Amino acid sequence: MKIIHAADIHLGSKMDSRFPKEIAEKRKTEVRNTFRRLAKYAAENGVCAVLLAGDVFDSDIPFKKDKDFFYNVIENTPSVDFLYLRGNHDSCGGYEGRELPNFKTFGPQWREYVYGNVAVRGIEMSAENASSLYSTLELPKDRLNIVMLHGQTADAAGKDRVCLKRLRGKNIDYLALGHVHKPQEGKLDERGIYAYSGCLEGRGFDETGERGFILLDIGEEITHTFVPFSERTIVERDVDVSGVSDAHGASLAVREAVAFDKENLYRINLVGEVPADVGQMGEDAEKYLADACFYISVKDRTRRKIDAAAFEKDVSLRGEFVRAVYADEELPEEEKEQILRCGLRALAGEEIEL
Repeated sequence: MKIIHAADIHLGSKMDSRFPKEIAEKRKTEVRNTFRRLAKYAAENGVCAVLLAGDVFDSDIPFKKDKDFFYNVIENTPSVDFLYLRGNHDSCGGYEGRELPNFKTFGPQWREYVYGNVAVRGIEMSAENASSLYSTLELPKDRLNIVMLHGQTADAAGKDRVCLKRLRGKNIDYLALGHVHKPQEGKLDERGIYAYSGCLEGRGFDETGERGFILLDIGEEITHTFVPFSERTIVERDVDVSGVSDAHGASLAVREAVAFDKENLYRINLVGEVPADVGQMGEDAEKYLADACFYISVKDRTRRKIDAAAFEKDVSLRGEFVRAVYADEELPEEEKEQILRCGLRALAGEEIEL
């Protein structure tokens, strides 16, 4: 028997602040399509249930088209149950709509659904039950137990916080969590593990790397496998462009360093030290690289090589600053060089790290 653990789909998520409008609209559609593909995968691979561990929608009041889409997918996948536990983004029930026989929900008290030799139990966390829910969870030792929760793992109980130490010794075999968008897992106790499936699609450059769901194979015990499933992967890379003289040179260095996949999205950070007279290269390098992939964002994070001695005779603020530092006899030479580098970069409008 197979069960899918997924979460944090965020239908209707606004991506306009992350991408240009055209790319944002396409990504919104791809997020919907990936959920549809997930349902199809479940039906075609003998999956009996899909556990949705919160934040299927990005808002408590979802767009009608996203709400209709969600229910249509479930209605058109009658062989699979969809168990939906609300998260912090959809906690007020704005998703509620059609009653479907294969759509199961949870509430403020523990609720259980049984599939063969495994039981799935979940509760929607609130300020009222955030502390008491642990003492009310009782699971039999002689069966397989899956527990669903939505929140950040923590050392203490609280709203949107999952206290792992209060779940130890509860006969949990698999703790299916939502809220954290990056796939991760860990040992709960001697018997069970906890896992975040992460989101199905990365929605910005803070969600890089493989995205997908976790496939649970139920036999005498529960085994699990992460399945990469996103339409596109978001990749971030630093590329050292030290010594280049312009944006075109930077773009050539990027092409040499990065094996682009045409279907993916990339954030390229230009790093290293370049001559002082090189202007900001990010925007132009981005144009030169536009054909390399689905979408690219280039950030110029290079340092400008500063020759302090060249400004010593300048009739300018930079000249005054250089002369003042050189004239200070109490400063060691090494300190003077560091002060000059930082000061001249600050005067040039660059960000500096101390």
